[in-house]
Amino acid sequence: VWGDEFDYRGLPDPDRWDYEVGYIRNQELQYYTRAREENAHVADGHLVITARQDDYQGHRYTSASLHTKGKASWIYGRFEVSARLPTGVGMWPAIWMLGTNIDQVGWPRCGEIDIMENVGFDPHRIHVNVHTEAYNHVLGTNKGTSLYLREPYADFHVYAIEWFSDRIDFFVDDRRVFTYENEGTGEAVWPFDQPLYLILNAAIGGTWGGQYGVDDTIFPQEYLIDYVRVYELIQ
Repeated sequence: VWGDEFDYRGLPDPDRWDYEVGYIRNQELQYYTRAREENAHVADGHLVITARQDDYQGHRYTSASLHTKGKASWIYGRFEVSARLPTGVGMWPAIWMLGTNIDQVGWPRCGEIDIMENVGFDPHRIHVNVHTEAYNHVLGTNKGTSLYLREPYADFHVYAIEWFSDRIDFFVDDRRVFTYENEGTGEAVWPFDQPLYLILNAAIGGTWGGQYGVDDTIFPQEYLIDYVRVYELIQ
């Protein structure tokens, strides 16, 4: 029902994608730029998000965070992204979703689904997580898991969720790795009966990605996305 195969060239399709701009969260070091091809462009069938140390307009590190907020959002379905990750100490790429009501209720009440996270100081480990008002990393109660995946920066892998009214199943290369269940106890545990939007970003440093500093010799780092596909759940 929605997707991007990146079968064009230039800036990401503005009908599908918008940008976060500035210093956004988690004490990260990168300045997210808008419509700057050096940080986000489409070429050779891929979206390329590039993290740089380039002192752009006085910002030591730059990168991009693309999202669908205000463009597209969904309730339930299958969401899959084929990606090759950046790597190196200090990198923190992610594929994730947030509730469209975040501006009204804030985080974590809006709900967050982390389809994929990876930190460069532990390059062979993929993390999947869910954050809600009751279960989140600030409280130390977030729900998720991690798994070993050899060299996710060397090859493309498919990171996906299948989101139903009673559970969210997480997949890496079509292997189910975690299930988050609706306990039926209310919105604090299950805020996922409302629309969420998608985010693709490559962070540098921050409270998790920067635990062991940032290795400036790794830049530039490219985060390649081959496709994004959203499937409707037929009930």
